Amino acid sequence: MAYFVYVTISEEDRISIFEMEPGTGRLQHREDVEVSGRPAPLAIDPQRRFLYVGRRISNQLSSYSIDRNTGSLSLLGSTPLDADPCYVSTDRSGRFLLSAYYNGGRVAVHSVDESGKIGDSPIEWLATDTGAHCIQTDRSNSYAFVPHIAGGNGPNAIFQFKFDAESGHLTPNSPARVTPDEPVGPRHYCFHPSKDIVYVSNEQGCSVTAYKLDPETGTLSGFQTVPTLPDDY
Repeated sequence: MAYFVYVTISEEDRISIFEMEPGTGRLQHREDVEVSGRPAPLAIDPQRRFLYVGRRISNQLSSYSIDRNTGSLSLLGSTPLDADPCYVSTDRSGRFLLSAYYNGGRVAVHSVDESGKIGDSPIEWLATDTGAHCIQTDRSNSYAFVPHIAGGNGPNAIFQFKFDAESGHLTPNSPARVTPDEPVGPRHYCFHPSKDIVYVSNEQGCSVTAYKLDPETGTLSGFQTVPTLPDDY
């Protein structure tokens, strides 16, 4: 069994495709796919049939079908945007594509049809604040979170949303945001695979904060922050 790894080479307008040997992690370059408009964030649907890429200079989202045998990509289509996407992810069903817009201060949700094509018009195009860096849904596919950095380029907060897995709509949760005690600048995050815990990287704080996720309310509460720099830095 082989794994395929996709890497955007943004300044060269291409996606590089590698095959990874699962026993050793060794990578072997297979091919490059030309993608104009500075491709950057990538996401793969849960069934691993489609790859989505945000094109930051041309303000587009594009979808590709994945050849499960070779890892090759075939363009399915592109959707224009009103801002440049810095992050993309699918919801847990793969029926919706979520995206965040750092300069635009927004998040969006687009539908995805059975063929992997992205809807022309967003279901949601919500203003949040400058520095929106990431958006994902939790394991229950009921909640979404959007970190915003600090340092003058953002409000130093994680916006909390309820996510309707049937319609794709986002609704501000209560409270609508979590603000760290210090201007640490939450940026990206990942969910624990089996526990209700979210790990958030802090750009300005040079740290990672662990948050408890209340599965009943969809709200976060921080309980640990660990620095990512050496003690003598």
